[in-house]
Amino acid sequence: MKMTTARRAGVVAAGLLTMASYSAVMAEDDHDHSHGDHDHAHEASHEHGDHDDHADEHSHGGHGHDHDDDIYNGHFEDSQVEARELSDWEGDWQSVYPYLQDGTLDEVFAHKAEEGDKTAEEYKSYYETGYRTDVERITIDDGDVTFYRGDDSYGGEYVSDGHEILTYEAGNRGVRYIFERESGDDEAPEYIQFSDHAIAPNDADHYHIYMGDDRAALLEEVTNWPTYYPADLDGEEVAEEMMAH
Repeated sequence: MKMTTARRAGVVAAGLLTMASYSAVMAEDDHDHSHGDHDHAHEASHEHGDHDDHADEHSHGGHGHDHDDDIYNGHFEDSQVEARELSDWEGDWQSVYPYLQDGTLDEVFAHKAEEGDKTAEEYKSYYETGYRTDVERITIDDGDVTFYRGDDSYGGEYVSDGHEILTYEAGNRGVRYIFERESGDDEAPEYIQFSDHAIAPNDADHYHIYMGDDRAALLEEVTNWPTYYPADLDGEEVAEEMMAH
């Protein structure tokens, strides 16, 4: 099993983004996050996140200084990026997609429309693509990641496969932290990539995740960034977190 801990810098070719605004990890068209990766809420990006527009919709404690805000928004030096362990994302996490589907997040989109360049319906459509997933829940515990889809669950043990620094068309950047399945169910993705707007060890309070068997192809994904918040939050609390910043 390959286990890469050295830093690797990757530059996604121009054209990955369809938006331009401000994100850290998911920089897509106009995403929140950032999530760059996108939307974060996201991207996209969020990341997040690859997103531009979703970076403002999530709570991110400890970002009270300009320096921290620069990093959160995707402006940092390679030398600032540090390796992270899977324990940074440990916990029980729920997808926010069901809350978009049932209307709970409509107030978030209305809030974004007040200052953004889209209508509430346009934001909802944008995030519908970003948040879409059939994995309703993910648990992460001591290297084991379990995915829940309906009545089924599957998972495996994941080990670090390094990280990639991505540069988006909008000019901001994001970091994908990558983990490879070492053992477990064949149904579990070979790779998972996290984007949460952090570039150094930090306990995530939400994240965008990319899941699949092709490491390189996942790095080019900036339109779909399933987003997860702690499972103990209800829909209204998730919406409040998204509108907090």
